[in-house]
Amino acid sequence: MGREFGRMLLVLGAFICVVGAFFFFGGKLPFRLGRLPGDVYYQGKNSSFYFPVVTGLLLSVALTVIFWVIGYFRR
Repeated sequence: MGREFGRMLLVLGAFICVVGAFFFFGGKLPFRLGRLPGDVYYQGKNSSFYFPVVTGLLLSVALTVIFWVIGYFRR
């Protein structure tokens, strides 16, 4: 029990470090998450519409890989 919990805390800590580094260096990256090519943005005279298609796909793939790796090492 203790060894499993320790491993989970290490993985969670590494994940939080990666997310923190992404937010820290996010302004210096050549792309902005949420404003990627392929995201739909329409601004009319009285309204605007935004649908992050590519951002959603990218986040879905990244989270799938992360959870797959966690599941793989959890065995």
